Amino acid sequence: MACKKSVLEYVREEDFVEYFLFPDNYGDNNDTPSKRELDQIMTIIKRYTINYIWQKDEFNLIARNTTSFPTVTDNEERLPPHLYGVLHYGDNIEDEWFLVFLLLQLTKEISGLVVRVVDSDGEFLLIEAADVLPKWASPETCEQRVFLHGGKVHLIPLSSSGDGGGDDDDDDDDDDNEQIKVKDAVELVRKNQEITKASDLIQNAIFNRIKGYPDRIENNLHRANAFVPVGVAALLKERPSLIAPATVAFCHRDPIDMRACRAMRFFPPENRVMTRVTFTKCLYAMLSHQKFSPDRRTGWNLPLPSDPLHAAHSLGVKIACGFEILVSQCKFANDSENLDLSLDKGWNHYYNTLKDKGYFKGLLEGSQEYNKLKKAAEDYYKSHTVISQPSTGQMILNLLNTVEYDIDEMMSEQGNLPPSDDDSWLEISADELDKMMEERYGAKQAANSMDVSSHLNKFIKHVSGLDGAEFPNTSLGESSAPPVRPPRGVKPKKAVAMDVDADDDDSSRVNFDHESFSCAVQNILDFVVPEDSWDLDSDGSGMSSYEDESEMDLGRHKRDGEHGETPVSELKQYMDQMDRELSSTTLGQSFEKKTVQPTKKGMEDSFSDIENFEPVDIDMNALKNILESYQAQMGGAGPASNLLGPMGVRLEKK
Repeated sequence: MACKKSVLEYVREEDFVEYFLFPDNYGDNNDTPSKRELDQIMTIIKRYTINYIWQKDEFNLIARNTTSFPTVTDNEERLPPHLYGVLHYGDNIEDEWFLVFLLLQLTKEISGLVVRVVDSDGEFLLIEAADVLPKWASPETCEQRVFLHGGKVHLIPLSSSGDGGGDDDDDDDDDDNEQIKVKDAVELVRKNQEITKASDLIQNAIFNRIKGYPDRIENNLHRANAFVPVGVAALLKERPSLIAPATVAFCHRDPIDMRACRAMRFFPPENRVMTRVTFTKCLYAMLSHQKFSPDRRTGWNLPLPSDPLHAAHSLGVKIACGFEILVSQCKFANDSENLDLSLDKGWNHYYNTLKDKGYFKGLLEGSQEYNKLKKAAEDYYKSHTVISQPSTGQMILNLLNTVEYDIDEMMSEQGNLPPSDDDSWLEISADELDKMMEERYGAKQAANSMDVSSHLNKFIKHVSGLDGAEFPNTSLGESSAPPVRPPRGVKPKKAVAMDVDADDDDSSRVNFDHESFSCAVQNILDFVVPEDSWDLDSDGSGMSSYEDESEMDLGRHKRDGEHGETPVSELKQYMDQMDRELSSTTLGQSFEKKTVQPTKKGMEDSFSDIENFEPVDIDMNALKNILESYQAQMGGAGPASNLLGPMGVRLEKK
C-alpha cells in the first residue's frame, strides 16, 4: 500500500518546480520548522511579489518533518525537517526563474538557510550554465549536488563528498560514484562554502537569467481596456491576479467548457462596463491570439472589426468566458461523493498520467484488480484535489457573494480610463530577432564557401571521445561544444576490445590502436581507394571512388610479410563500367565538375572512351546541397543549420 500511495502522491504535470528549504536550527530531530520561520519567509516573499501575477500557482510552503513525510525523494531518503513547496508555471517559464530569484533572496536574508530547487528536468540550474560546467558534470553525477546558500549557487564536487574523485578520464570510478544524501550535502554546503561554491562562470550564467528582478516585474506587465460584465469588473478590481486562471481556463477550453460559455449563467453580457485589466505579457499574448466568435444568441453584440472598440469588446468576451468556465468547474467541489469524474479534466489528466507511470501494472482494463487500483486513485484524487484544495471557481463564487460594487460608478469611471498599452511588442522583426539571438548566443559571422568546406572537413577528421560527437573549434583546434551525452540514467559504453595480445601475461589486457581505428572508419565513410585516386589535389571525401575488397585483403597479407599483385575484382569492373555509363547521362551532368589533368594511367584506361572527361567536384557539390537544404528550411530548424550551427558557421540570407 505504501508503494501505491507513493505513486499516487507524486504523479503530477511536467510544468512543475519543487523547492526544499532547510533552516539552520534543525538537525536530526523530528520537529518541523516553526511558525516563526514560516512567517519570516512569507514576509520576505510578499515584499517582492505584491504586484506579481503568477501563471498558475503562487509561491507556497508547508512544513515537513521526517515523521509526516518519510519518503520524499526518488531514492527513499529521509530528509531532515524542512519547508517544502511545488509550483506549476504553465506556459510562462518566467515564473520558474522568478522563483529562483526569490529563493536566492531568502538565502541572502536568512542566515544558514540552504535551498534545493529542481524541476521535471532535474537540476535545471545547471542547464542554464551547460557551456561552463566542469568536465565531470553530467545529469547523473550532479544529482542532489546543486544548492542555494548565502545568495550564491553551490555545486558540490565529487571529491568533496567522498564518493569518488573528480577525474573525468577514469571510467572505472563511474560505477563507484554513489549519489550524495541531501542531509550530508546540506551540512557540507554550510560548513565548506568556499569548496562547494560554484565557479564565477556558473554564477554569472545563472544570475544573467534572473538579472533585473524585481524591477523586471513591471516590464513584464501589459495593461489593456476590456468591455466585461460588471461582475467580472468587480472581481478584477478586488483581486487583479484572477486574470491568470481566467485566461488559462479560456485558452484550454474544451467542448464541455463551451456549454457554460453559451449559457453565461453567472456573468451575463447584458450589463457590461469598460475596465482596465492588468495582464502579464504572456497572458495577454495567449488571450489576444485566440480566435473566438461568441454565440450571438447568448447576448454578445460585438461591433464590426473596423470599429476602434472591437478589440476591447473581443478581449472582454474572452475574459468573461474564462471566469464562467472557472465557476462552472467548481461544481466538482460541492458533492465529491457522488461526483462523476469522467467530466473532470483534472482527473482525466491524472488518470492518464497514472497509466503512463505503470500504476496499473499492465492489468487488463476492467478487471477486478484494475478496478480496485482505479478506485484507490479516485478516492485519493477526491480527497487531495477536490476537498483539501478548493477550486478557483469556488473562490470566485465566494467573492461574488461578498464584494460590493456600484454599476453607476463603474459607468462613470470608464470615460476616464487611460488608453491601452501599446502591444507592438507582440510582433518582432527579423532584425530584432537577430539582435536577441546575438545577445544570447553571440554575434553571427557570415560564412563563405571555403569556410563551410573547411569546417566540414575538420568535423569529419576530428576524433571525438567515447561520450559522443564533438565539434572542432576553428580558432583553438579544440572542442567548442560538450560531447553529446547519453540519455539520463544510461551510462556510456566502454571501449570495445579491438585486439587481444595473446603473448601478454595479463590475458584481460586489450590493445586499442585509435589511429588505425579512426583511419578504418574514415575509409568506410569515404569509400577511399588510395591506389586509384585520380584527384590527388583534392581534400574531398572521394565519394566517386570505391575500395576494392581484394586490395583490402592484400593489404592485410602485406602486413604479414606476403606479397602479390592486386587482382581486378568483378566489383571494380562493375563500378568502372557504371561510371562510364553515368558520365554521359543527365544524372552525371547534374553534378558540379572541375577540370583536372589525368595523373595516373589507370584513370586514363578507365575513361579512355570519354571525351573531355571532368571529375566531380566533391566539395562544391556538398556546399551546393547544403545551401539548397538551408534554403528549403525557410528560416526554421533543419539538417543544414543543425549541422553547421554547432560548428560556429551561420549562413546569411541575401
